[in-house]
Amino acid sequence: MGKIIAIANQKGGVGKTTTAFNLGACLALDGKKVLLVDADPQANATSGLGLDPQKSDVSIYECLVDDYPAGEAVTDTCIDGLQIIPSRIDLVGAEVELMNRPDRDRRLSSVLSRVKDNYDFILIDCSPSLGVITVNALTAADSVIIPVQAEYFALEGISQLLNTIRIIKSRLKPSLEIEGFLLTMYDARLRLANQIFEELKGHFGDMVFTSVIPRNIKLSESPSHGLPVILYDPDSRGSIAYCQLSKELIAKNRKKSTVKQ
Repeated sequence: MGKIIAIANQKGGVGKTTTAFNLGACLALDGKKVLLVDADPQANATSGLGLDPQKSDVSIYECLVDDYPAGEAVTDTCIDGLQIIPSRIDLVGAEVELMNRPDRDRRLSSVLSRVKDNYDFILIDCSPSLGVITVNALTAADSVIIPVQAEYFALEGISQLLNTIRIIKSRLKPSLEIEGFLLTMYDARLRLANQIFEELKGHFGDMVFTSVIPRNIKLSESPSHGLPVILYDPDSRGSIAYCQLSKELIAKNRKKSTVKQ
């Protein structure tokens, strides 16, 4: 049975989408079967993998609102083993259309339950908000990766997200866990970046990934070419960092499953 991981932080520009499709690509290259769910109306994860959101006949919108089967919405990508349920701008309207449905917070959970067994990992790229779609993503997820930018206001807003996670745990998904905090846009030369990493470790201990994602021009360039960085420039620091994160995530989950047995 696949593990569903939401990648969430209501603060924009922290590397959620960059992490979603680059981690997905590296997991696939590590031999895992991966589904990426683009749950952001901006559809950057969709375009970042070389797909045109406007040419997607079916997107996550139809799955959520019209009960379209998730298995028929899945699209192949440029990486073997990595598939995507794309997004489009009309996902913005789903918030309103789901509002009066009694199951509005569990729609995505229902959608993904039909395909969960087909994958090792399902990654959900969340929008920078704590609206209905993000609540759906967190309710569907087994765990959450929280990207944190290495800057002065890095920890601002994390408490709000953690509070939302606590509410979802108490009301909708008691088993929801934090997979880890991921430091992004890290520059080891800056004292501030190192202070933030130490502060994160001080607050959250082992919940902070050892892997950190550096500031890297190749990470910024690759989406415009419709490629994950591992294909665009496999030797870049950004590519190496996401490969390390993939291996850390796999090892962490292997260890957890061993403990449970």
